[in-house]
Amino acid sequence: MSPALRPSEDDPRLEAAGFWCARLADGHMSGAEQAEFDAWLAEPANREAFDRAVATWQAFDHVAATPELIVMRGQALEYVRRANRGRWARSLLSRRGALIGVAASLILAVGVGGVWLRYVPRAYVTGVGERRVVALPDGSRASLDASTEVDVRFLGDRRQLWLKRGRADFTVAKNPLRPFSVAAADKVVVATGTQFSVELLSRQVRVVLYEGHVAVLDRSRAGEAARPVGLATRPAAGGSAPAADQALIPGRELIATVAAPGARVVAADPARSLSWEAGQLVFSDEPLVSAVERVNRYSSDKLEVGDPAAANVLVSGVFTAGDTNAFVDGVTAVFPVRAVQAEGVRKLVSAKSPVG
Repeated sequence: MSPALRPSEDDPRLEAAGFWCARLADGHMSGAEQAEFDAWLAEPANREAFDRAVATWQAFDHVAATPELIVMRGQALEYVRRANRGRWARSLLSRRGALIGVAASLILAVGVGGVWLRYVPRAYVTGVGERRVVALPDGSRASLDASTEVDVRFLGDRRQLWLKRGRADFTVAKNPLRPFSVAAADKVVVATGTQFSVELLSRQVRVVLYEGHVAVLDRSRAGEAARPVGLATRPAAGGSAPAADQALIPGRELIATVAAPGARVVAADPARSLSWEAGQLVFSDEPLVSAVERVNRYSSDKLEVGDPAAANVLVSGVFTAGDTNAFVDGVTAVFPVRAVQAEGVRKLVSAKSPVG
């Protein structure tokens, strides 16, 4: 075993290191916990204890997936859940129990490195109506729409991000040796240096390319490696060959259905597609169900679409993000939908619908 981790009853730093390893492995920490961890790690002696803790259990990588270790990790996780209620700083358990907890916590940390951003995804989140620009460690930038969550992990030669919900625009620092990937549902967008946006709706993943080149991969087939998304093609004039304008090039948008193969490419207006960064929502022949999903990112006054006929109504217009009443007034005045109050929720239904 490598130098070092020999917990002793006189080494509270190692107990703390074990606690933080367990918290990292257990899932995302809150903002307050992350700030506390960053402050603790900033002290050189604490950083050394943490790195020693991680390095010791990295020696067990080759047995990490054995049934015995999986059982131990499960037991350790349960220990952490119980111990976290008291926190190590307030004497979690007896010294003997604390030493066992350190070992169990470190087992949970197998594969976790000594630096938070390098080994464990860091979550960037915006609330309702909030937008945020994030500078990433490699010089890339992510601009997050309202009600958006992006997880980020940079590890070795990989720059990995996961769009859990919402929409984000990415300006990627060029580095052909370190691909920059953004996963959204079952689709993965891979770039090395470019600008693009990814949006995750309830039924779609949308990718707008502003400059450069990206590859969009499909992971929808269980048990199979990701493969390029198949793009719909249409015959050229005369039907002799498929048209080439279905390629995803700057100024176009790829629209893929979640959990389904294939996608289509349409022309995109870059200024319109980025209008949300300026607080505007611009729709051009957008299905009402998608428009409502975007409107809901900016207001606690949520809307619902009440029937399939209304969901498929194509709406166009420019609306101020967060002004839900103006959106409802606009679409009901121009399009064949009406607003009703049903079950305590405001719903947009087809003008012909008997609801309400």
